[in-house]
Parts: sequence; C-alpha cells; structure tokens
Amino acid sequence: MSDSSPLPPVRLHPEAELARAALSTPVLSRAARLARWAGPDTRVDAGGALAEEQLPAAAELLGLTGDDAAAYASEAWRVAVDTGLVEIADEEAGTVRAGEELKLLTGGSPHDVLTVWLAALETVLADAAVPDLDDLVDALEEGGEVDFSSLDWDPGAEADFLDGVLGNLYLLTVSEDGPGDGPVPLPALAASVIVPDDMGEPTNDVLEQVSDAMMRLDDQFRALEPVGLVAYQPVDEALMADADEEPAALDDTDVSRYGMVRLTPLGVYGLRARLLEAGFAAPVVGELADKGADALLDGTARFGRSAARAETEQWLARRETLAAARELLAAARGADAGAPLRRLRCQQALSLLGMEAEPALREVLDDPELGGLARVWLSERGAAEVPAPSQDMVFWLTVDTLAAQLAAEGNSEELRALVEGLAAQHSGFFAAAWRVDHPATAEVLDAMGRLHPDKKVAKEARKAAFKARSQQGN
Repeated sequence: MSDSSPLPPVRLHPEAELARAALSTPVLSRAARLARWAGPDTRVDAGGALAEEQLPAAAELLGLTGDDAAAYASEAWRVAVDTGLVEIADEEAGTVRAGEELKLLTGGSPHDVLTVWLAALETVLADAAVPDLDDLVDALEEGGEVDFSSLDWDPGAEADFLDGVLGNLYLLTVSEDGPGDGPVPLPALAASVIVPDDMGEPTNDVLEQVSDAMMRLDDQFRALEPVGLVAYQPVDEALMADADEEPAALDDTDVSRYGMVRLTPLGVYGLRARLLEAGFAAPVVGELADKGADALLDGTARFGRSAARAETEQWLARRETLAAARELLAAARGADAGAPLRRLRCQQALSLLGMEAEPALREVLDDPELGGLARVWLSERGAAEVPAPSQDMVFWLTVDTLAAQLAAEGNSEELRALVEGLAAQHSGFFAAAWRVDHPATAEVLDAMGRLHPDKKVAKEARKAAFKARSQQGN
C-alpha cells in the first residue's frame, strides 16, 4: 500500500461499544487485574518483568493453569507495565505502584480506554513478530546476545511482514468488493503478500513461501486473538502434520481447515489508528457530515457507491432538504478536472431527496452545467412543466456523465457497456460529440475509442477525439 493514496472509508462502531469490547479482551482484562493486585510487596527485575517467584501467584489470580500459565501471566504483567497500568516505583528496589492509566479504565472516557487498549495492542504485536523463544535461547552466544545471523529471522522484516498482512486484511475488510465482516482464508491472505500481482501460475518456490507464511501467521493470529484484534479459526492440527499439503491445491470445501481470520470491529479501529499513525489517509464514514457540500462531493469522489451513499445520508440528515439541495448544486459547478465526478456525486445525493428540494432544481434549469441533471431529477419524479433539453445540453450531459464514470471507475465493464449503448442508439453520435464545449470531450472520445469492441466505431471515436483537440487548440 502507498501512503499517498487514500484507503477506502471504513464504518467504525461507536467508541462506547468498542471500549466495552476492549475491556473484555483477555489481554487487557488480565493486565488490569494484575495492576490492581500489585502492591508494596510486588517485586520486578531490572527490566520491569514480574519476579519469577511471583508468577505462580499471578497465574492463580488470573485463573490460569497448565504449562503456559506462567508465560501468560508474564505477558499480562508486561502489558500492564507497557500501558502504564503499573509503574515502577523504585528501580533499585524493584518495587511498583498502580499507574495513572489504571484510573482511566474505570473513570475515563471510552476514548481513554481505547488509548490504553492501543498501547496493549502494540505490545502484543511486537511479541507476535518474535519467533518461538526456544529458538532464540538456543541461538544465544556466549556473550549473552542473540546472533541474528545464525537465525533465519530478521526482526525488522518480520514486523514489516506482519504489518503488510494486517494492512491487506484491513483493505479486504473495508473494500466494497471484500468480505466485509466475513472471514478471509489464511492461504489467500498469505498469498496476497507473497505472490506478485503480475504472476500468473505461482511457481513451486512461491507456493512453498506461501505455505511457510501460513504457518507463521497461524502462530501470530493465535497470539493476536486474545487482544481482540482478530477472530481466528486456526489451521487444522491434522493438516499441520502433513508436510506435503499445499494451499494451492485447496478447493472451497477444504479451505476453512487451513485457517480463517477476520478483523473484529475493535480490530478495524485499532488498525485504522495504526495506519493513521504511519501516515496513511484512512477515512471513516461520517467524518464529512459537519463539513460543507464542497468537502462532501470532493471527499466522496473516490469512495465506492455504498460508502458514498452512507456518507451522504449522514450529511443530509443534519440539514434541511431545500437548503441541502441548493448547497449541493452550488458545489457541483466547475470546469476543473474533478467537476464531472462532483456532479455525479451531487446527482446521487439529490436522488436521496424528496420533492421538498424541487425549488432548488428549478432554479438551475437554465444553468449550462446543472440544467441537464436538474431536468433528469424533475422528470424522474413526475414533476410538471419540465422543459425539454436542447440537443447541446443532452450531448454536454452525456460527455459530463462519461467523464465522471471514467474518473470514478476507469475502463470498467460498466463504462464499456455504456459506450456501446450510446454508439448503437445514436448513429451520428461522434459527428456531433466532438463539437461539445466540455473540457473533457477529447478525453471521453479517446476512452470510447479504447473501449468499443467494434474497430470501425472505435476509429470513428478516435477521429472525433482528434477533431475535438483541434477545436480546443483554436
């Protein structure tokens, strides 16, 4: 992902709901319980870790049993320290006290709670990027330092890999053509960061890399589930024992056995916060509701249809219908490159309004840029005495609509169908279209030449584009 391109807008759950979810996660709830348990007799080592002799008591407090009880208790303590729920009172004596952040979990705002949770998330993410500690212990040199060159592990690369996977999972979740709240198969997610976009059939080497990545991600998602970032169905243990199984051989009935993961609503909130911190533009539906119509039309220009509608509905809900219509129409004017798409978004917004908006549409019937869309709006609602558009207005609106579709979707199948339909319905379309006084006329005719499957028609479009450019140059 490039941090220069905005991500699709996301729909966030209310902060109060997310804060309740954060407080109920095993990681944060355990850390909070240990913070309340800690007292003058609690001892930590030089690094702030809970003294080994106190781990059994901490595990018992948390209701942890089994071989991993001490490890989970140690993790909970580390989260408590990293989030400020516990503070080191005296480093030399190794004593602790309750941190200021602990008060926020009970007396703070939902945003305060989520801020603490985000700090806990960073600790868990850092731990998830570290391989099995037993491997590190075995690799210790006599000087007590890890020889990273002896391991097939690069700390920075591993963190970047996990960030890339989570970034792709975020994209899949918030994109209109993604799974939304549904789970993503682990093989597909691993392949999204391993297989090059321009690769047709993956090679055996690439498939092996995908398989290795799946195993790493299986461990990492198991670690990330307790902090509430993801809901995860692990890889079937029986399959992990079979080294010959490869994800590329899966069919739809088998894929769930290879792991399924989805972002929780809390996870979506957390990843968006991290993306913003990293410099990405990560819009959220509703953030334009208190801004002007110009900001709405420009801001939703790159939104998918569903997200643009949701954003627009929130914007309209805060305004009186007639005033909103007038503001939208005023913001839709312009001859700049973004104007056609603004007018398309304006038209889509106006479609959500009732007849209370009629006076605003009648006021622009003679406007060369807005008169066409005003006639369409009035006619669709059966309004009386709607003047017929001139031929020039019809052609101008056609070019404007095609320019907007081209800006919104590129050379899409929908635009291709629209181009074919126009050429079929109007035998003299290109003879008249090149004369249209619209800044995007030549660009639209060029696109029609690229998109139309009939070579003869495509050639007519290109010739018309040439004439349009010659006319613009005069």
